[in-house]
Amino acid sequence: MPSKFADIAFTPAVKAAQTQRGSRETYERYTAKAPPNDTITPELAEFITQMDGGYLGTIGSNGYPYIQFRGGPPGFLKVLDNKTIGFADFSGNVQYITVGNLSENDKSFLFLMDYRHRRRFKLWGRAHYVENDPELIEQLHMPGYPAKIERAVLFTLEAFSQNCPQHIPVRYSEQDLQEAIEAATAPLQAKIIALENRLQG
Repeated sequence: MPSKFADIAFTPAVKAAQTQRGSRETYERYTAKAPPNDTITPELAEFITQMDGGYLGTIGSNGYPYIQFRGGPPGFLKVLDNKTIGFADFSGNVQYITVGNLSENDKSFLFLMDYRHRRRFKLWGRAHYVENDPELIEQLHMPGYPAKIERAVLFTLEAFSQNCPQHIPVRYSEQDLQEAIEAATAPLQAKIIALENRLQG
């Protein structure tokens, strides 16, 4: 079974552009042999649960795309089954553009980027929001995170693709830097403690 992402992403116009620029044959061979990538694999699940943010794309009734960052503590994106990702939609700027778009068109896109390790996944699917469901909200709740949850968003995967890291810059979060500093200075701290103990002895 060929890759599902090609069925979605390679529209007739895209195929025409590939043919004109000489890459169509390469992609035909690649997608014919590639796995379908239409369910959440263990590798993708591990990647998703490590994310502290991602970009959710929706489509307005006027045809314009809308991209909104969704963030939280690592693990706020939860794999509910091999087709479904759920996350709590925290209070924000109360524009409700994503909510309005999804009320008319459930086609959506998740873009997940790990700058530290230069990895990214593109996910095509359908999304809908759920309000007034305490059980689902509790399932998606992140203990200790103070943000108010307004609703849940459920994303049903139809296809995914993983990009090469060629042009991804390496960036570190504040937590990454703190962990690196602690790891680098741990031997020095241990040596200082040992010297202090010797002086006191």
